[in-house]
Amino acid sequence: MKKVVVLSLVAGLFLGMGSAGATEFKIGFVNTERLFREAAPAVRALKKIEKEFASRDQELQKLAKQARDLQSSLEKEGLTLSEADRRNKEQDLARLNRDFQRLQREFREDLNLRKNEELAGVLERANKVIQSIAEAEKYDLILQEAVYKSARIDITDKVLKALADK
Repeated sequence: MKKVVVLSLVAGLFLGMGSAGATEFKIGFVNTERLFREAAPAVRALKKIEKEFASRDQELQKLAKQARDLQSSLEKEGLTLSEADRRNKEQDLARLNRDFQRLQREFREDLNLRKNEELAGVLERANKVIQSIAEAEKYDLILQEAVYKSARIDITDKVLKALADK
């Protein structure tokens, strides 16, 4: 719905421009995905998150190795084990796999939540920088999403540079 409204506004501005004749319009575009990948604050945020989650990731790797080792042991010794021992190992393996899947799901959810939090802060900073560029360079409209954009209106590099300076 937002896109339709924005496109309608842009179309209206262009139609109005034709009747005004001499009115010049200055439009810019910022690639948000590129900001999230390349902006200094985004890179710092992702490194921070990586450090935060490193111990949990190692714990997951350790649990996965335990499950693989138990699976391997079961495959090698399965025929020589008593029925009760084999059943116990299979139950242990099933428990390990459930724990691993649960921890992995929680890890992914927590990681995504933290990434979203950090990237929201980066986007807020980027929007302030975009606003200041728009005011300083007298832009009429700056878009962050577009189906098509010309390279001449892309101001992503200016935003990246301004974010790096802060």
